[in-house]
Amino acid sequence: MCVRRARGYSAGMNARTTTAPEDAYTAEPFVPRRGGLPALRRAAADCRGCPLHRDATRTVFGAGAADARVMLVGEQPGDQEDREGRPFVGPAGKLLDRALAEAGIDPGEAYVTNAVKHFKFTRAEPRKRRIHKAPSLREMTACAPWLAAELAVVEPELIIVLGATAGKALLGSGFRVGQVRGTLLEEEIHGRSERLVPTVHPSSVLRADDREGAYQGLVQDLRTAARILSQASP
Repeated sequence: MCVRRARGYSAGMNARTTTAPEDAYTAEPFVPRRGGLPALRRAAADCRGCPLHRDATRTVFGAGAADARVMLVGEQPGDQEDREGRPFVGPAGKLLDRALAEAGIDPGEAYVTNAVKHFKFTRAEPRKRRIHKAPSLREMTACAPWLAAELAVVEPELIIVLGATAGKALLGSGFRVGQVRGTLLEEEIHGRSERLVPTVHPSSVLRADDREGAYQGLVQDLRTAARILSQASP
């Protein structure tokens, strides 16, 4: 089980919600000290911690119950998430819900979020389709105070890490999802002892040549997470 700490946000976060220089590349001045997930969500809507907010439609904050036992952390919002303002509502999210249910984890009881809260994209011409672009380490670091605050409030028993970018945001640049997927890791994350099960991002399943094989691999990893949760149940 995780080592529990008193509910509240990291001591390093301050309560200022005024604007900060964009070249500082940190969300920390925007993160409120108290107020739970509703306060975090309201404050995140005005985050200017890095330049990604300039082109994104809106901040896409995490969704789910504050007492969720499991937290799923992805990379960043996609095009549909950016338009709707909710995480994992596109094709990858629908596939993830199906895989979770098949593995024995109720999607409705999980907290889902992303390491980066704004959609980063490129497009060849104006008004053309927006093409996902991976966030940089600097942008992931800038957004880290939001993820730290979510972890402090939710205090999940288990974190499911979805893909390489989320893994690097949580575990460092040396993370390789292929080396540790489907295994239980125990690490200190943002000052908290956490248990994590890494797996691939569901969008990679949609891109796979052998989609069914990739999907079954994702389900198998999620079954490992489900087994760990069941063993931790009272």
